[in-house]
Amino acid sequence: MLTINLKGKRAFVAGVGDDQGYGWAIAKALAEAGAEVIIGTWTPILKIFTQSWALGKFDESRKLSDGTLFNILKVYPLDAAYDKLEDVPQEIRENKRYQDVGGYTISEVAASIAKDFGTIDILVHSLANGPEVKKPLLETSRNGYLAAISSSAYSFVSLLAHFGPILKDGGAALSLSYLASLQVVPGYGGGMSSAKAALESDTRTLAWEAGRKWGTRVNVISAGPLRSRAARAIGFIDSMIAYSKSNAPLVKDMTAEEIGQTAAFLLSPLASAITGATLYVDNGMHAMGLAMDSPSLVQEIPT
Repeated sequence: MLTINLKGKRAFVAGVGDDQGYGWAIAKALAEAGAEVIIGTWTPILKIFTQSWALGKFDESRKLSDGTLFNILKVYPLDAAYDKLEDVPQEIRENKRYQDVGGYTISEVAASIAKDFGTIDILVHSLANGPEVKKPLLETSRNGYLAAISSSAYSFVSLLAHFGPILKDGGAALSLSYLASLQVVPGYGGGMSSAKAALESDTRTLAWEAGRKWGTRVNVISAGPLRSRAARAIGFIDSMIAYSKSNAPLVKDMTAEEIGQTAAFLLSPLASAITGATLYVDNGMHAMGLAMDSPSLVQEIPT
């Protein structure tokens, strides 16, 4: 039987803050396949996440196929907007949610994981943030645009640069994108569409550089819409889900598990020759050039 076997592998999943999003689904799928999982959680919500975990609020979501609960080796605070401590503005350092938490920049987390575990086999980037995401691009400020690029795209470059040296030969890295990288999605603003385009372009270059330097494969999943906490913040996720169901080749809801399973495959030895790829997991929405629910088409084109 052909199965995804990640026993003996260690994964770091950056960007898990609850049990709803794609990051959680990927972490759980990796655990299901036998991998040991380390998590990076955005520093301001670290306490909420760890307390919720300890209180059993995630227990139902943690259940694996054999009935056991998947465990985490360790949770690290991570703010991927900063590469090193010197980059952190004073007001952030003095913020009460950061003051008592040490080592949350990318270089510090990489150093801590190297000290605690030595090496990893898998790196997952499930991070995105655009402070002006609700603004049209023409109304986006320079700072808002650059913040979206920094948090959502450059953070992957930085993560791979710092974690590459502790990724074992034959390791794999993965990030998450969205169709707005290629197509116009009104409402997905603030420079986020630009950030996703940069992320996909960087994936190809990083595949070349990290492949030659460390033997690391680098891919990205372009995922369909999911009603996660992060997606709800954009404000129109329900409309995007409804639009996809009306117009995609497959008429069904996307599930986080579908992304998790695809990620587990891409990060496994079964995908050993796949690198530099953008893989669409969106019920086929990316293939469509017409909106089938448009009033101008419904009388003309059979479905």
